[in-house]
Amino acid sequence: MTKWVYNFGFKKAEGNASMREKLGGKGANLAEMDNLGIAVPPGFTITTEVCNYYYKNNKSLPPSLEDEVMNSIRNITESLGCVFGEEGNPLLVSVRSGGRASMPGMMDTVLNLGLNDKTVISLAEKSQDERFAFDSYRRFIQMYSDVVLSISHEEFESIIEDEKLKLGLVLDTDLSSKNWKDITVKFKNIVKDQTGKDFPQNPIEQLWGAIRSVFDSWMNQRAITYRKLNDIPDGWGTAVNVQSMVFGNMGDDCCTGVAFTRNPSNGEGSLYGEFLVNAQGEDVVAGIRNPQQLTIKSRKEQISKELSLEELMPVVYDELIAIFKKLELHYTDMQDVEFTVQKKKLWILQTRSGKRTTSAAIRIAVDMVNEKLIDKKTAINRIDAESLEQLLHPTLDPTAEKKVITKGLPASPGAAFGKVVFNSDEAELMALSGEKVLLVRTETSPEDIHGMHAAQGILTARGGMTSHAAVVARGMGRPCVSGASEITIDETQKIFFVGDVKIENHTLITINGSTGEVIIGKIPTVEPELSSYFATLMEWADKTRELQIRTNAETPNDVKVARKFGAEGIGLCRTEHMFFDSDRIISMREMILADTLDERRIALSKLEPHQKNDFVEIFKIMKGFPITIRLLDPPLHEFLPKGDDEIDQLSKSLKLNIKDVKLRISKLSELNPMLGHRGCRLGITYPEIYEMQSRAIFEAAIQVYKDTGSTVDLEIMVPLVFMRKELEIIKSNVDNVAKVIKKSSQFFPNYLVGTMIELPRAALMAGDIAESAEFFSFGTNDLTQTTFGISRDDSARFLGSYLDSEILEGDPFVSLDIDGVGELISIGATRGREKRKNLKLGICGEHGGDPKSIAFCNKIGLNYVSCSPYRIPIAKLAAAQASLNKK
Repeated sequence: MTKWVYNFGFKKAEGNASMREKLGGKGANLAEMDNLGIAVPPGFTITTEVCNYYYKNNKSLPPSLEDEVMNSIRNITESLGCVFGEEGNPLLVSVRSGGRASMPGMMDTVLNLGLNDKTVISLAEKSQDERFAFDSYRRFIQMYSDVVLSISHEEFESIIEDEKLKLGLVLDTDLSSKNWKDITVKFKNIVKDQTGKDFPQNPIEQLWGAIRSVFDSWMNQRAITYRKLNDIPDGWGTAVNVQSMVFGNMGDDCCTGVAFTRNPSNGEGSLYGEFLVNAQGEDVVAGIRNPQQLTIKSRKEQISKELSLEELMPVVYDELIAIFKKLELHYTDMQDVEFTVQKKKLWILQTRSGKRTTSAAIRIAVDMVNEKLIDKKTAINRIDAESLEQLLHPTLDPTAEKKVITKGLPASPGAAFGKVVFNSDEAELMALSGEKVLLVRTETSPEDIHGMHAAQGILTARGGMTSHAAVVARGMGRPCVSGASEITIDETQKIFFVGDVKIENHTLITINGSTGEVIIGKIPTVEPELSSYFATLMEWADKTRELQIRTNAETPNDVKVARKFGAEGIGLCRTEHMFFDSDRIISMREMILADTLDERRIALSKLEPHQKNDFVEIFKIMKGFPITIRLLDPPLHEFLPKGDDEIDQLSKSLKLNIKDVKLRISKLSELNPMLGHRGCRLGITYPEIYEMQSRAIFEAAIQVYKDTGSTVDLEIMVPLVFMRKELEIIKSNVDNVAKVIKKSSQFFPNYLVGTMIELPRAALMAGDIAESAEFFSFGTNDLTQTTFGISRDDSARFLGSYLDSEILEGDPFVSLDIDGVGELISIGATRGREKRKNLKLGICGEHGGDPKSIAFCNKIGLNYVSCSPYRIPIAKLAAAQASLNKK
């Protein structure tokens, strides 16, 4: 028979860390810690296979599961000497989710399960603390009602707040046992009013209700959203962990906390975490109370008057430090640990590899290599290449004037500005319309996941450095300021106050997640300073990867940025972008509207010096590196004015009849310009255009050699060919220009003429085309459009439906379609090299910065990928990972 349940906490667990797929991350790690001799409360894990069974069988559970669960419950009661569901010495348990991948706060948890009107009395007698017992009971009713009975937790919170207001109290811990008794009665009345039934008193019924609810939460909206954002398959399912309760809310010698073995914000090798005295774990994560610091050092840094754990419970603190060292040495990664102290006894509730910022991830990986915990290969593979983008964009200018209205905790680094919004639905809607928003909440909850993703940054009035907002923001790479306690939020009126300062809905503010500052308005930015750890990681990646990394750039500024990030050439220089400046567009339009070849040549002669000067600047920056220059590609009508005012101005400046101008514009318009008169078709129709560009290229290279003595490797790319003959015609024209210039010049640059493969026919005819082409650059943007028959610019209207319905696994314009477009690239590469063994191959579409696409390019043996300047480090790291993991 299939084994559905695995026990742990009895000094010898039935599972271990290698069983993550079956036991989920939490269950596997609980079992592993048990085997390591670390004190974990005894319990059992219901496997992820049950979750998959549950959804495949109309939400029914395996027939044999009940017997396995009840046997495991008996194991716990025998070990602890208590009884589940009976008075005297009742067993209470927690029921928690635990997927294969960490999904903090996205699924449901129930604590203190097993309490009822009778067992709460026994708990009070056993603990000799009636207040603790009824505090635990009200927590259970509130959590169970929310998770299992679908009654909003806010209804219960409002009763607590009303009670505190009536009594003039501030904290939940100020409420007495009588207060909690009264509140418990009111809680049960809510359940009766909402469901028509009494709150369930049978612990067995409670247990199965909680187990089913955890499985149900795998498919709640926030969990689905989180999985989409983090590329976690639905088919993985969640395990359920049932664990005996330990209590951090049994008095002042009890506490609960969350700790990271290293700083998840900046990667420093120091303990990072928080705890609350006389509380349960959900209080820390939810940010309901602002917590205390673990260490004296962090308490002083946060200017907190509350004693640290190091001062308050030094023996427990030392024990905790020893466990952290043991866990980090065992897992060879920074750990995120939840713990509870019950009557000075330390229990570890879970450990997992901690979410961290990208800068922290890089520092931790490099430090661990230096500490000989991991090797360089592991360090390279441990960093999410996409996440590097967080580090590469500008940060707040430290010299700029700013009006700081308050300061909170620097929970997730980075700067963000946007319009203030107070709920996640509005944040998502505004972001979809192109607005930049900042989500402002009293504290975030898992239901805010979509708003947090849509927002530029997050600001909360409550919560610490390990609150839900902080943990999720760090994982997403969103700047976050939490625990800004001077903020008073009125979500109904959509305003917040800091003293006398009033911030209304949609007011533009800036937050600095690195300092905790909240600032009115938008602050200027500066280029980021990359750390020595980043440089070390890039050095390791450069020594590991096989693919060269080039850039798509045609302005001196972009080329400089690309070189700063280590670009090894230009894979796509789009010459059409050079014609749109105000001092050039008139000449371009003059050329387009010309009636004769001579008129066109006159207009082109005005453009040629500009084109040459642009190339001179670029060649000087990229000295010694290859540069692929694409000859003019877009249809000519794209350079012409659209509105009547612009057309009128153009006709006057060129001294042309306005009717003639409009007629010419009308003749040039196309029904489907993407497939129209563009690319090499322009070069064949108007060869003088490509001749001018070729002269500008060659003369610029000669000029740079005269000025600096440096050379560049020129690669002149002919766009949009579908057959060899097109390329031969244009290559012949380029070669003729070269011959003329060579005669009058002592130096002439090396150059290749090749083509962009961006049509399916070109990929299939690659062998024939390679007879004349000296290199191929696969233009994956257009190749994707022409293969799928969809426009990149218009597909957003329907592509979301394809992704939601899982017709497509991903957006083919973001990550290369390996089965279709990838197959064409593979065919083109293979057939091209069969005819020309030394054929240089690369891609220059936006896929050149996508890690999955880079892995494919590495696998089929391309020479390089080319991407936008700010994605070069991403491409470098992804290429190194592809080389390490190539099968």
